[in-house]
Amino acid sequence: MATQQIPSGNEGARGRARDGNRACSRLFGRKSPAKRRDLRRNGPVRVQFSHHRLENARGRRMSPAAPRHISVLGREAVEMLDPKDGGIYVDATFGAGGYSRAILSVAGTQVIGIDRDRSAVTGGFDLIDQSDGRLTLVEDRFSNLADICAAQGMAEVDGVVMDVGVSSMQLDQAERGFSFRLGGPLDMRMGHDGPTAADVVAKASEADLANIIYIFGEERHSRAVARAIVAARKEAPITTTQALADIVGKVVRSKPNEIHPATRTFQGLRIFVNAELDELHLALAAAERVLKPGGRLVVVSFHSLEDRIVKDFFNARGKTGGGSRHLPEVAQAAPSFQILTKRPVTPGEAEVAANPRARSAKLRAAERTTAPAHAAGHLPAWPVLADVMRGG
Repeated sequence: MATQQIPSGNEGARGRARDGNRACSRLFGRKSPAKRRDLRRNGPVRVQFSHHRLENARGRRMSPAAPRHISVLGREAVEMLDPKDGGIYVDATFGAGGYSRAILSVAGTQVIGIDRDRSAVTGGFDLIDQSDGRLTLVEDRFSNLADICAAQGMAEVDGVVMDVGVSSMQLDQAERGFSFRLGGPLDMRMGHDGPTAADVVAKASEADLANIIYIFGEERHSRAVARAIVAARKEAPITTTQALADIVGKVVRSKPNEIHPATRTFQGLRIFVNAELDELHLALAAAERVLKPGGRLVVVSFHSLEDRIVKDFFNARGKTGGGSRHLPEVAQAAPSFQILTKRPVTPGEAEVAANPRARSAKLRAAERTTAPAHAAGHLPAWPVLADVMRGG
């Protein structure tokens, strides 16, 4: 089975994201409220805000105003990141800015915030104002973080934090089509480009649908679900979250207090539409390249597929030996990370009670060594959006 080579360096990361966020690039300083409102309506494909007046930001401390969204394991993530005065940090999944706000509360820090969702970027305007120019926001995929840092003249950074997967804000917006609990169009795109989940459901073969739902959704009834989808779409297009949830509910049964029958199918389609696992593989490798020795990488994940990728990445780059008493030592690259979390950090009872979505979260962290970044590996040979949409 063919494998996909993970591109290395700036050119490779740019190629993986060639389908989005490249139409134009603009820099904005501190704009007037009228222009800010115009951008909210008609923003460019890529939105970038310059950091400015950095000399005035040194020694100043942000007001700890309450964010509108509390990041899961936010306190633990920022404590593990350990931001310091003068440090440069990447919030690779900006969202509502919870991590960025906490980092910027440390005097003299600078943050590059990245999000592929334009609404998250425009939602960060107030934080840009409060940060006195110490925050730069870029609308892009986090797999491109090495390119983004280089474009800002910050080829090396002191820390990277990632909160992987769909955000609570996206789940709670019916028009985004992420949740079957809210009626809306079957969209599921984190950005605003490329095929929607409805497009995939309409065009993918039964075999591809089964693979997508099984691999990315870990749904053991994936073949039955795929058959039901193909049969239903012959009768009428499947264009809403409710329509898809009803179809899945007829073939996947659940007991009381179990997850909704459509949960895994929706997860599988969402991950596939957004290439989330490929993005995570590429983002971890990019973070390895930009972190200074002593810099820290902190990742919060929310399901086993994500956590396994993070765990394997740290383990592969944190190994110090390659042999056993029975076999000679195998030559391998020097460890590029020192693992800081032997076991993943998980939310406490109080956090889970306040936010049930936090129950599956796991935090892993590692510190960059002086060793060179490891050679690029291969992406797993799982279904790819472009291939499925053209029938390949």
